[in-house]
Amino acid sequence: MGSGLFPRTYRTTLRDRPLSAIRIHAAGGNPNRGWLVAGTQVIPVALGRGGIKSNKFEGDGATPRGVFHPIKLWWRADRHPRPRTLLPVRAISNTDAWSEDPSDRHYNMPIQRTGGQAGDRLKREDNLYDYIIEIDYNTKPRIAGRGSAVFLHLARDNFSPTAGCVGMTKSAMLRLLSRIGPSTRIVIV
Repeated sequence: MGSGLFPRTYRTTLRDRPLSAIRIHAAGGNPNRGWLVAGTQVIPVALGRGGIKSNKFEGDGATPRGVFHPIKLWWRADRHPRPRTLLPVRAISNTDAWSEDPSDRHYNMPIQRTGGQAGDRLKREDNLYDYIIEIDYNTKPRIAGRGSAVFLHLARDNFSPTAGCVGMTKSAMLRLLSRIGPSTRIVIV
């Protein structure tokens, strides 16, 4: 038993609480790489091939500048156990995709696709989308052409640029997932 009013098992520490904010910024001299600061952790990240931009549009490869919130974790249950997180969680199915077509009424939303249909497939052969943190970029309101499928996901081994997302190692992703919740602000500067 712990001291005080509550047994040790009911106490929370600062480490158990979700972070109020994380901050992402480009590394000096390389707009395609950056740093994610989460509490006392500093995590190297891959950024979009277009760097960080305030005026993002579909296909520019830029990571959007702004303040966002995580919505949900999508994860490959066929490859990994469910991670510890305070976010809502959804296992990725074979038909899960994301609409990147500005003329689609479901633009920048999750959609279901069968073989041969367009859309950014969430179940990939590589490991980039094994963990996807969906954020609220271009969601309320959704504006056609302002960019879609902006996620926090796993980086390639060489940390090459993303198509506009923020990529990190699996170990960094798992540490981040354990510390963020729906009210955590994601500040990209």
